[in-house]
Amino acid sequence: MSQPDRPLASAALFDTAIGVCALAWSPAGVLRFALPEPDPAAVRKYILRRHRVFDVREAEPTPEIAATIEKIRAHLVGELDDLAWIPLDTSPINDFDNAVYAITRAIPPGHTLTYGQVANRIGAPGGAQAVGQSLGRNPIPLIIPCHRVLAADNALTGFSAPGGVTTKQTLLEIERTPGFGEPTLF
Repeated sequence: MSQPDRPLASAALFDTAIGVCALAWSPAGVLRFALPEPDPAAVRKYILRRHRVFDVREAEPTPEIAATIEKIRAHLVGELDDLAWIPLDTSPINDFDNAVYAITRAIPPGHTLTYGQVANRIGAPGGAQAVGQSLGRNPIPLIIPCHRVLAADNALTGFSAPGGVTTKQTLLEIERTPGFGEPTLF
């Protein structure tokens, strides 16, 4: 018996000020985002890997995805955009993670929350560790800005994207987040 055909999703790689990024999308929205790796081939491998629902293939961006790519490029050179207008396809993501991602997505550039604050906002006091684990599974970093969530002491911990905390710090600096590359008054 043959396997049923899986629906297709599309993916594209693109250059940015911080390196080659990529995104994958379904008809409903962005499914996956890849931050730069030292080797662009690793970005391609990540973005095209098997998805829970879709088979992912490289394709030319639709006009909507092309606009998304341009806004991401602009954001990464300091023309800040909250990117909250970008449609996402989070249908394969569980309810807890979706709740964490909704709070995280509402954090504007230049601002941060702690893992504990996100946990409190989703009604899970004491759930900071679970929030951290959820953000570690985030398939759409930057657009779901998990880099804006910090430890209780505002330390840069637990960033699972390529480059780890160095990438997290770079993104916070680009966004002119106080205490991360931007001079403060005191």
